[in-house]
Amino acid sequence: MVELDKERREQYTTKVKEDFPDSLPIPIFRKKMSLRYGQNPGNPSAFYEEKEACGPNMSNFEVLQEGKGLGYINLGDMDLGQKVVKTLHDNYPGKVACCIIKHETPSGVGIDTDSFKAFNKAWHCDSLSSFGGVHVFSGIIFDNLAYELIKEEKNAEVIYAPQFTTNALNVLMKRKSLRVVKMNDINLSSIDNGLDYKRLDGGMLVEKRNYLRTLKTSDIEIVSHRIPSSDEISSAIFTWIIAAFTRSNAVVIGTKDKTNGIGSGQRSRIDAAEQSIYFSNGRNGRSKGYGSQGTFMASDAYMPHTDVVELAAQNGVTGIIYPLGSIKDKEVIKLADDKGLAMIITRKPGTHESERAFLHR
Repeated sequence: MVELDKERREQYTTKVKEDFPDSLPIPIFRKKMSLRYGQNPGNPSAFYEEKEACGPNMSNFEVLQEGKGLGYINLGDMDLGQKVVKTLHDNYPGKVACCIIKHETPSGVGIDTDSFKAFNKAWHCDSLSSFGGVHVFSGIIFDNLAYELIKEEKNAEVIYAPQFTTNALNVLMKRKSLRVVKMNDINLSSIDNGLDYKRLDGGMLVEKRNYLRTLKTSDIEIVSHRIPSSDEISSAIFTWIIAAFTRSNAVVIGTKDKTNGIGSGQRSRIDAAEQSIYFSNGRNGRSKGYGSQGTFMASDAYMPHTDVVELAAQNGVTGIIYPLGSIKDKEVIKLADDKGLAMIITRKPGTHESERAFLHR
């Protein structure tokens, strides 16, 4: 049996050493553009790029069509979407990713052989939330997709991708308010100083950036009696990646190539899980989702109670990927075994530290 208690003792009670300097040397930032307004109308804002940054990040995008102008929230959405599609691009060779962002959290993500197919998977995850979203792609935009993106019922705000055909750009111009932005070469590495900052009144939080390490089969450990299928493992890793870029508390359900339901920003894990199930099953008829049956669930942190497992089993979810660390880990896994769920934890076999993926933007 996998040792459970040592994980909680070692990972969640040990203070992490840091070697940050006494005075903070901030990189040089130069003003790239004035923005339409800040988080709310009437609030002035601007975007500054990090001088030494390079690659596919926010230091070097190119505005191809200004439309009604980029705003503060648009830039935050573009940044998060770029992180998602870059991670998927690097870990799914031959696949194109689409991530639709609303208010700095994904509303739908899909991967396929081209941008059009990936977009359709992402859009139909949650078309209600995706309306008015920022659409970010890892691949080329052709005119067939451009025609979809300018439809009134899509109400796309920003299209952000590394490449557009001339025909696609001509189509996108038909929607005068649309912002069209070109990403730097997605095959390059994204490089900046590797620190994340969060401004507080009278101070600033600083941390080293978190880079995902649960990205392939060798990065996980199975702790349930039932061994998941290869498709379930693929679904687990895909949904884990999306959960890592979703505001905590985050619970994502989906398959190996698309999200079915995304629960985000909730104070308790059961609320995030209920939200993911609710969205996937169409909000009691308000929208059309993919459904929760046959999905795999990812939770960005440990299960403090058995309630999420109970909810998952009731709604056709076949398994859960998550980190250990709760005093009720044994109860959670036992209930999963009783319900026939496959349980995967985010650590390499033989180690004692799961990966947790909290994100608070």
